[in-house]
Amino acid sequence: MNRDAINDFISGLPKAELHLHIEGTFEPELMFKIAERNRIKLKYNSVDDLKSAYNFNNLQEFLDIYYNGANVLIEEQDFYDLTWAYLLKINSQNVMHTEVFFDPQTHTSRGVSFDKVISGIHRALEDGHQKLGISYRLILSFLRHLSEESASETLEEALPYKSWITAVGLDSSEKGHPPNKFERIFTKAQAEGFLTVAHAGEEGPPEYVWEALNLLHVSRIDHGNRSLEDHQLVDELVKLKMLPSRMLQPTLRMKPLPHKERLTNSKPKVLNTSS
Repeated sequence: MNRDAINDFISGLPKAELHLHIEGTFEPELMFKIAERNRIKLKYNSVDDLKSAYNFNNLQEFLDIYYNGANVLIEEQDFYDLTWAYLLKINSQNVMHTEVFFDPQTHTSRGVSFDKVISGIHRALEDGHQKLGISYRLILSFLRHLSEESASETLEEALPYKSWITAVGLDSSEKGHPPNKFERIFTKAQAEGFLTVAHAGEEGPPEYVWEALNLLHVSRIDHGNRSLEDHQLVDELVKLKMLPSRMLQPTLRMKPLPHKERLTNSKPKVLNTSS
């Protein structure tokens, strides 16, 4: 089977997107459109300049683009347009189900209300379900580089929208921010009926994965790359998601994941993308 035939076969397969940060899907053209609508000046002079910036050399350069883009999201319609653009793209790729992370603290810290953020995202996801046939789950992620108090305030803001949110998670800069920092928050979230997931073992040590399992009682580990350093931990992770895209981004000088080792052991796994 030649490459074109393989590509056609893969394109035709129904797919599920199990790890997607909605703010990370912001396309340059839409970013400029919303910035102009909200009269916000971007640090880039043109769409082409912004596209060139996507040739980043490290994670921090990517985060600079990420947060600069997030700053133009002000109104409910902005969050709708961001989410709808993502749904149209994955519809063209035959994605039938998506599980979407959103980072409300990225926006509430700028004075944007939690209601505007989640209402725009939820409305687009509902339209995607009704018009495109894409099912979804929405996951609220706490920013781990911020305080436990900030996470607690965010959880309180989320409670009126419990029917829209399936789970809470943990993301952002991992080093120096172990899961135990948020044990009380996750305990409360579970008491409120939320499922829990967490990014762990992406940059942090295997101990962070153990903490996510034993202290946060997560039902899913996101990334978990460094779990391979602990064979007992690998055995514990019956369902470890595989997220190779960032590690294999050619402009990022990071160590590739040992896919062959992972794919040949007996554990079930999912090959997935991450934005």
